[in-house]
Amino acid sequence: MAENFPELTDTRALRSAVDNGFNWVVSNYGEALEVAFLPMLRILSGMEQFLQWLPWYIVLIGLCALTYLATRNWKPAVSVAFMMFLVGLTGIWDAAMATIALMLVATLLAVLLGIPIGVTMSRSDRMQSIALPVLDIMQTMPIFVYLIPFVMLFGPGKIPALLATIVFAIPPVIRLTNLGIRQVDADVIEAVTSFGATPRQRLFTAQMPLAMPTIMAGINQTTMMALSMVVIASMIGAGGLGYQVLQGIQRLEVSRGLFAGLGIVFLAIIFDRIAQAYGRRMQQHPHVES
Repeated sequence: MAENFPELTDTRALRSAVDNGFNWVVSNYGEALEVAFLPMLRILSGMEQFLQWLPWYIVLIGLCALTYLATRNWKPAVSVAFMMFLVGLTGIWDAAMATIALMLVATLLAVLLGIPIGVTMSRSDRMQSIALPVLDIMQTMPIFVYLIPFVMLFGPGKIPALLATIVFAIPPVIRLTNLGIRQVDADVIEAVTSFGATPRQRLFTAQMPLAMPTIMAGINQTTMMALSMVVIASMIGAGGLGYQVLQGIQRLEVSRGLFAGLGIVFLAIIFDRIAQAYGRRMQQHPHVES
């Protein structure tokens, strides 16, 4: 019989201390945190209601137009129209709009937070050495672990679902913003500096435009990770297509889970195609886009 690892510390006491500390935060600051994050809930609810209020053909035309502008090709736009028509045909249109709202808001907030953090990392090796292990943990931590603290703080609902999605999806845009800026040719930076550019001018006139294809790749990955979180987030009240999948599991309804799963796949294809096409165009014509 194998010998067990020796108990060097009392893990029960350690776990109890962690739980008690978190319960103290919830009891003392839970209400204040709910008020602080209420604007995020209003943004998400407003986006969801707006997309569900729009006529289906307006949403379809808008996504087709966005695809054509990104790809400059009518064939992907037609395929997007076909996929969105199938989403409506299977009766999951409102759920799909709720999923798009969650994905868009989570991606937008992740980008607004992630790009400044990535820029800060690119300017400081010490910041990078601290941030990279944290990002590694965020990307390898099981998804369900993110749900526990947020549900304890806010209870089941859209706020913990949104926050968990942001935390799960933000690492790629931080990493690739940092990488893109660091990979800008040193000769370009030297030339801009020789003309008297300040660090801020170097960032916005040289580094960010040249790093934009890499940053767009990070935004694309963040979008896909946010979309992949919708099924897990549905367990704590996110709704949308993920909730349809969850109901299919609970009720053993293959059709419900299959249609919702296909809807998630279609949305992933659509937004991945748009983001990748736009990123390729920026890489081919960076001077035009910047």
